[in-house]
Amino acid sequence: MLDAVAAAYRQRGGSVLEPIAATREQLARVHSDEHLDRIAATAGKPSMLDADTFTSPASHEIALLAAGAIVQAAAHARTTGEVALALVRPPGHHAERGQAMGFCLYNNVAVAAAQAIADGLERVAIVDIDVHHGNGSQWTFYDDPRVLYISSHQFPFYPGTGAAGEVGKGDGAGFTVNIPLEAGATDADYDLVYRDIAVPVLTQFAPQLTLISAGFDAHEADPLASMRMTATGYRRIVRRLEAAAMASGKLALVTEGGYDLAALRECLDGTIDVLAADTADLGDDQALRSIPAPRAERALAAVRAAQSAFWRGL
Repeated sequence: MLDAVAAAYRQRGGSVLEPIAATREQLARVHSDEHLDRIAATAGKPSMLDADTFTSPASHEIALLAAGAIVQAAAHARTTGEVALALVRPPGHHAERGQAMGFCLYNNVAVAAAQAIADGLERVAIVDIDVHHGNGSQWTFYDDPRVLYISSHQFPFYPGTGAAGEVGKGDGAGFTVNIPLEAGATDADYDLVYRDIAVPVLTQFAPQLTLISAGFDAHEADPLASMRMTATGYRRIVRRLEAAAMASGKLALVTEGGYDLAALRECLDGTIDVLAADTADLGDDQALRSIPAPRAERALAAVRAAQSAFWRGL
């Protein structure tokens, strides 16, 4: 299906590049040598890494290409000023330093952020719009003030992390911003927390590079979660984030979750439409099917209580 999305974009005149595999040096900035050896040992055979993370004979090769694709996309964005989108599987944001989990072998977005820091950038943001909290991305940079991690996610839910009180530690305190949303959150709920939390924090941080972990599994049709987002709501989030990210730097996206193929295709097509547009105009609010519910206000209150000491105006 991702191939079909790329082919449709090429037919519209867009540029589609083949990915280059991530190197061991790039992966080792995020993962332990033991983890890299363990995943490499799965090449050519099926294996079970945990209760829901399996490999096929080709998984290791494809995972290297997935991580390399977002490194390549981020470099393209930085070099050309164009927004880049890495269409990949497997996803990555659950993979921790020494552990594959949640379908993720390598933490693709963290590898790209670490590469950007190694290249000399001082402020990199990761915004995770997947319905699941990106525990691996969070822990990778939990004490690093150079990388801002913002995540909106269903909570409590897999993998059990992502409470508003998880804000970072040491020099990284305040640079992890979790926005936990209760099950049933709608487009309007998401729009409110992005408007009032994610975008103001991102704007204050002024990242030189923003990486979006673009999971579309908060869609109402997705079988692995309990949210009520639509492709319209996702387009609105992407539009808000693009405007905030491009005001101070560059932008690249990488796919994470999304398990209803029709919904995933609709969200990806909508995302590409937003990124290809000449304007970041949000239009009016008529496209939102509802008004924010009390669940969104509760999320705002929790985040403000945890983050107001670190960010102005929350």
